[in-house]
Amino acid sequence: MLRAGLIGFPSTGRTTLFQLLTSAREAPRAGGKADAHVGVSRVPDERLDRLTALFNPRKRVPATVEFADIAGAGGARSGAEALLDVAAFRNADALLHVVRLFRDPAVPHPAGTVDPARDVRTMEDEVILADLGVVERRLERLDRDLKKGASPEMRKEQEMLIRCRAALEEGRPLRALELAPEDSKRIRGFQFLSAKPLLLVLNLDESDLLRADDAVRLAGIEDFMSGAATRAVPICAKIELEIAQLDPADARAFMADLGLRESGLDRVIRASYDLLGYISFFTVGDDECRAWSIPRDTAAVMAAGEIHSDISRGFIRAEVVRHEDLLARGSLAACREHGELRLEGKEYIVLDGDVINFRHAT
Repeated sequence: MLRAGLIGFPSTGRTTLFQLLTSAREAPRAGGKADAHVGVSRVPDERLDRLTALFNPRKRVPATVEFADIAGAGGARSGAEALLDVAAFRNADALLHVVRLFRDPAVPHPAGTVDPARDVRTMEDEVILADLGVVERRLERLDRDLKKGASPEMRKEQEMLIRCRAALEEGRPLRALELAPEDSKRIRGFQFLSAKPLLLVLNLDESDLLRADDAVRLAGIEDFMSGAATRAVPICAKIELEIAQLDPADARAFMADLGLRESGLDRVIRASYDLLGYISFFTVGDDECRAWSIPRDTAAVMAAGEIHSDISRGFIRAEVVRHEDLLARGSLAACREHGELRLEGKEYIVLDGDVINFRHAT
């Protein structure tokens, strides 16, 4: 399952967004120490909807994203540094920074003014400083250990962390570093916050909803968006709350009146999914139609392991058909007759939208 951690300053709508995304009934309660509330969102996918309508299975299982919201912070640590104490944030695949663009005198901004560009940069600086503290503490321990006896791996780790420290001291997040695969693996265990892909969720004022496509410029963050592994998605949490309180038919009509093709919540979930470079393949049948999440460029034998490790170990062949061909023909048998259902081996790279049946030894 993909995991994302929501961050943001007070009065941004972060916790409201978490509740809407995960259908949580209560907001996280602040306590004596940093903690997280975790919820799961289904990834909207029209392809799965259409496949489900075709097969009419007993179960429909969409891909999911797990979201975590900070529930409180206390003690000596605060801000982004407090997130280091929370496993749900250390283990997150990406960070979602909820940024306030809405104007509401009844909800004062802690800094006194609404300035999204300032908030984006301030949060980035907090995350960078939190990581810098981790790097410096590890380098101190390494220095002591190296005096007792050096190993090649310890030297390589030290060199990598010195490079990380230099970037952080320059105010650059670790996601901006171009790392060799072995170096990426070497620092993965540190779970650096600034190394995670970043999605800026721009919480618009209701009056700016029709200008949502111009939200990055409205926020004044064009330069920031040029950074690596950084994207933005606009929403209006106030409108999303109203939509969530309507039945489906009324919600669709309300969205149509506003000129919205899909809800902001769906855009946030989909953008989180896309940010991480994940795709979906499908398994179909009378029992279940299901979407499976895998990283882009995953080989078939590894994709089989997402279903069950036994299928990966006993992999023989993958029966593959494009979802659009299956939907057009109406059945797997018809696709086979027209040569659209093909057999692929272990090294086949699974494509987004593939429908696969794995043949395997039991």
